[in-house]
Amino acid sequence: MKFLDEAKIYLRSGKGGPGCISFRREKFIEFGGPDGGDGGKGADVWFEAVGNLNTLIDFRYQQHFFAKNGMPGEGANRTGASAPDMVIKVPAGTEILAEDGETRIADLAHVGDRVKVLEGGIGGRGNTRFKSSTNQAPRRADKGMPAQELTVRLRLKLIADAGLIGLPNAGKSTFLSAVSKARPKIADYPFTTLAPQLGVVRIGGEGRDAQEFVLADLPGLIEGAHEGVGLGDRFLAHAERCRVLLHLIDGTQAQVVKAYRTIRHEVEAYGHGLGEKPEIVALNKCDALLPEEIARKRRALAKACGQPVLAISGATGKGVQDAVNALWHAIEDRREAA
Repeated sequence: MKFLDEAKIYLRSGKGGPGCISFRREKFIEFGGPDGGDGGKGADVWFEAVGNLNTLIDFRYQQHFFAKNGMPGEGANRTGASAPDMVIKVPAGTEILAEDGETRIADLAHVGDRVKVLEGGIGGRGNTRFKSSTNQAPRRADKGMPAQELTVRLRLKLIADAGLIGLPNAGKSTFLSAVSKARPKIADYPFTTLAPQLGVVRIGGEGRDAQEFVLADLPGLIEGAHEGVGLGDRFLAHAERCRVLLHLIDGTQAQVVKAYRTIRHEVEAYGHGLGEKPEIVALNKCDALLPEEIARKRRALAKACGQPVLAISGATGKGVQDAVNALWHAIEDRREAA
């Protein structure tokens, strides 16, 4: 299934049903009086976050949503049926924005979150409502209230415990495939990953005692990504909901410190609290390096980031479990703090 994290849709609630003009007509009842019922209420429009969706691809094929109108009132003081609410299901983690793409209407971050974005029209009053001592046979009824219309933008931010960041071809997809059952596309050229990938990482063996966390492989970032360069800041948004970031550095390149600082600058320039998230730094592709090269580059990176640097190889599995354990401990600390 293709991944889609942005969509623009048009919404319209239901109109209220018109009131009825009716008079009681029965044998032996000469002056029955008015008995027109009220119209039914139009349908509201709701959004609901569900757990069995992970993409907005459905909104590529349907961009217009029209809720049902309320039914008209009838004689014998019968009120028209109200229309059932329209509930639009979206993945958990979806933001609902106004048409300008900036004003936030709602943030459905958790499964079960619901929000009403449009109110259905109220049904019109039937002529029974207008009878009085001076107007005993009113021939007046209200039309239902009109529908409301709105164009919104949906933006999905993946909900994952940890996110993989780094320059293109840093080995993020290889790492994800090594620690989970996810099978992202892997190739020896940049920008292999064009959409975020999710994998479930298990710790502690099998059975009930095993622990799990969700790891997201975010497409490679380049300099200027926070301004929309390359794949742009749309993928930085997916890191917003991650508790911890794993920053992979390609150990085979000459300037590993520059690579680290490039991505770090983009993360901090993007804002939204991304720069304050815990970060674990790992030197990847160490299977292609000599021991003295690994030690030298780790020292340089540790000096640049101010913390110990892991040495791993996603291809051979060396050091991968240490990285997973570090991620798990950082995730647990964040959960306790929350």
